[in-house]
Order: sequence, then structure tokens, then C-alpha cells
Amino acid sequence: MSRYAIGVDFGSESGRAILVDTADGRELATAVYPYSNGVIDKRLPLPDRDVKLPPDWALQDPEDYLRVFQVTIPAVLRDSGVDPADVIGLGIDFTACTMLPAKADGTPLAVIPELRANPHAWVKLWKHHAAQPEADRINATAARMGEDWLPRYGGKISSEWFFSKALQILDEAPDVYAQADRLIEAADWVVWRLTGVETRNPTTAGYKAMWSKREGFPDREYFAALDPRLADVVDTKMTRDIAVMGERAGGLTDEAAGWTGLRPGTAVAVANVDAHVAVPASTVTEPGRMVAIMGTSTCHMVLAPDEHLVPGICGYVEDGILPGFFGYEAGQSCVGDHFAWFVEHAVPGRYLAEARDRGIDIHVLLQEYAAALKPGESGLLALDWWNGNRSVLVDAELGGLLVGATLATTAPEIYRALVEATAYGTRVIIEALETNGVPVNEVIAAGGLAEKSPLIMQIYADVTGKPYRLSGSSQTPALGSAMFGAVAAGPDAGGFATIGDASRAMARLKEHVYEPNPAARAVYDVLYREYVRLHDYFGRGENNVMKTLRGLRANARGEGA
Repeated sequence: MSRYAIGVDFGSESGRAILVDTADGRELATAVYPYSNGVIDKRLPLPDRDVKLPPDWALQDPEDYLRVFQVTIPAVLRDSGVDPADVIGLGIDFTACTMLPAKADGTPLAVIPELRANPHAWVKLWKHHAAQPEADRINATAARMGEDWLPRYGGKISSEWFFSKALQILDEAPDVYAQADRLIEAADWVVWRLTGVETRNPTTAGYKAMWSKREGFPDREYFAALDPRLADVVDTKMTRDIAVMGERAGGLTDEAAGWTGLRPGTAVAVANVDAHVAVPASTVTEPGRMVAIMGTSTCHMVLAPDEHLVPGICGYVEDGILPGFFGYEAGQSCVGDHFAWFVEHAVPGRYLAEARDRGIDIHVLLQEYAAALKPGESGLLALDWWNGNRSVLVDAELGGLLVGATLATTAPEIYRALVEATAYGTRVIIEALETNGVPVNEVIAAGGLAEKSPLIMQIYADVTGKPYRLSGSSQTPALGSAMFGAVAAGPDAGGFATIGDASRAMARLKEHVYEPNPAARAVYDVLYREYVRLHDYFGRGENNVMKTLRGLRANARGEGA
């Protein structure tokens, strides 16, 4: 008798569910729910008042997350024809750090009428970068106190991470902080809503909240040094009880069963992060093979058997991706968003008209033209910091740069230069890992960009000198979550004892391999050396013009420096 699992992947713009056969990972149905309020970065979605958001804010509506369950899971059951009784497990993954304040019963502060107009009551999405001053304090205090956990995170905690965002709430909205019984990752919050049990996952705790399996969270004295009001944040608004990856968080409550159409008690896995669940779903269960989840941003994941300090990476966590390994994470904050910015703000109308007349997406058209260019032919070089730099500089206040433009420069040439810039950023990350003892022999790419663009994949292979392969699923994180759902159900129910067993049965890769082209690589080596010069000159403090410009812009807009 067939058994099935469902994976739900919460992205930046939408949530999606897939229903898969646990025997071989075959996907029977998928459904997507675009968030009704999307990414909230201009003003709160309130019908009766206008609450504008400052720069660098990125919020979401927690009720959108519940609508994902209510819409997509009934849809995949209906479309597949699978009996809910044969669905043995459910897993979820989420962007991170995406966090929210809530009451003790799980009610998000954003739905409480008297708090709804306060932006700090809402979900802070992963790309909320307005907590950079708090991140700077976290890093300066840790360095001053000699905190031994800081080197595990490449020497810098990001503005995107948990305590940066928590400290910003405390700084700017102490009343919201006071009313929050819980500060919690959205990943854990949705599992709480599904099971009725608050469970904290080890992946977000380890990578985004400075927790380690051996040492736990930083000491109370450290948090008190940041702000005396923050001293007991872990014990009063979080928990020291961190679950084990792959465990069963609980069973579906009657309420959640009503939302989804699944049976009450269906196993729900401990939550995970979108990039991290994609690793076993991409067949990677051993060191030396990087998984790159390429979408609006890119996360780079690689396993190693031992510990290495790698400056500027997001961090490494023991058992953080797979049991028995140290999982290393790095990332780029602006990849698909990079190309989308260009299309939305800088492409001449004639290209848009041609794409419309030919019935193709504008990105497809620009890539078609860009593919006709040889490496170096555009005469352009860019820095990929339109949304700051996550690795290896860990600085959200950096900006983009384009060098070499002339009156003859065309839109496809700029588009290709932006693609190449993101590939150079990936090479910086790979070289940082390899220089510090973490080998990367090949890259498995997953996500929308990898699926849709052979040009981008070939450029990445040529720039990095690494072969690139593609995950066999177009919904790799959702497949990974379904695999963890099958592990939560266990072998007696038709699932698996370990995530390794699930990966061997359910994961696969596409046949094609993007091999580096030696002639292209030679040109890109020259361009990369110039990229690194610009990277270090503008990114390591020698020329702070980007931050000066940012401050002038803020002052001109009346936002403060």
C-alpha cells in the first residue's frame, strides 16, 4: 500500500505544498498560495489608516501563513486523489530568520487590534535589514567581552538574525516587547499552530540565534551587557529546550485537520529552514558537495566532518543540516532580486515591447540577448550588493556598483554583468570555505533561477570553475520537508528511520551537468581579480562612499542617518 507525505515550503512571496510518494519521491500534486499581503515594505496593509514603513523594513502578515495550509493542502489532496488516511507525515520549511512576537497562547501581536498599527508587532521577514544598528551592538559587545561563539558566525552577526530583530523591537517599541510573551521563528510558530505544541527547531536556533548543541545560548551576562532589559530574554520569551532535527513535533490538532483535510494526529515534523531541508532533497548526504538554493537570494550549504572557522560565513552548526556533520552556511542577499530590480526600473521600453510581442518573459528575452555575448564582451563589471552583502562581508549597508558603462552600453550587457556579479559573489564564498578547510568539489543548484536559466548556470560554472548539477525536483525545499515529514512518521507508518534513508529513496538529480568552459574561465579569472579589488576596496572600509551616500539619502528624506 502506498504511503505519502506532504511538504510545505514558505518562501518570500508565497507558500507551496507538494504531495509525494514516500517510496520514490514522485510528486503527485503541487499547489501555491501567493501571500495576500506579500512582502510588506512600504506601508502596513490597514484599511483605516496609513502607516508608512522606514527604509530597509520587510514585514509579513502571519495570517497569510495559515492561509497557505488552508488553501494548498486541500488542493493537493483533491488534485492527487490521495486518501488523507494514506498521508503519514507533514513537514514545513521557512525563510529565516523570519520572526514574530506572540502571546503565550500563540496569538501573534499583529492581529491584536490595539497593536496592529505598530509595525514591530508584525512578522519581520528574513530580509528586514533595519536592525543593522542592533547587529553592530551585538557584534561590538561580543568582541569586547571575548565571546567565544562569535567566530562560529564568521565574526559577525547579521542584521537579518534573531537577536538583532529582537533588540530592535526592544529599542524602538518597548511596549510591544513587553507584551510579547514569546519571540519565535515563523517556522516554529506555524508548527505550533498545527500541533498545539510550541517546539523550537535546532536549525534556526543554531544558525540565526547563536545557540549551539554543546553550549546552548550565550550567557545571561552577555545579554545584560547588550541591554539590562534583555538579560532574561531566553528564559522569559524563548526556551532552552531545543528539539532534535527529524523528530515528530506532534500530531495535527482537530483545528488544523479541519484546515487541511488531513487526519487528526497526522505526524508533523520539527520545523526547518528552506535552504537546509534542500540539502538531503538534492541527494547530498556527504561532505564536499555544496547545495545552492537560488531564488530572490541564494543560500550556500556544505557539510564537513569537523569544525573550521571561516570568516564572513553565516555560521556553522553541529548537526545543523544533517546528523553527524557540521553544516556550513553562507549566502548572498541579492540574486533574483538583483535581476528583478533591473527589469522593473532600468529596461528600455523597446525590450519590454519585444518580449510582449513575442509572448515571452522579459527575463527570457534579456538572457537570450545576453547569451550571444562572449565573456568580457560587455566591458562591464558589477558588485552585487543591491541588497547589501551577507557573505563574506556581512554588511547590509553596502550598495551596488556598475563599472565600465558607455553611451553604447545596452540593457542585455548590463543584465549579463549583473548575473556575472552574483557568480563572482558565489566564488568569493567558495574560496573562503576552501581556504579555511571546507572543500567544495561540485555544486548542486536548486530553486527557480537554476530551473529556468541555462545561461545563469553556465556562467556560474565558468566563473567558479566547479561543475553545476540541478536538483531533480522543481520544488526542492518542499520535497525536503516532505522527506522530514516521512521521518517524523517513522518506518512503522511507512516512513523512514533517518533523513539519510529518506534521501536515498526520494531524492534525485537531473542528468545534465554544466561543466566549466576553460576559455570562458580564463576571461572570468581576469574579471574576478578586478571584482575582488572592488569588493575589498568598497567593502572592507578603505572607501566608505556607499555608506556616505546612504546617510545623505536618509538625511534628505528626513529619515536620520
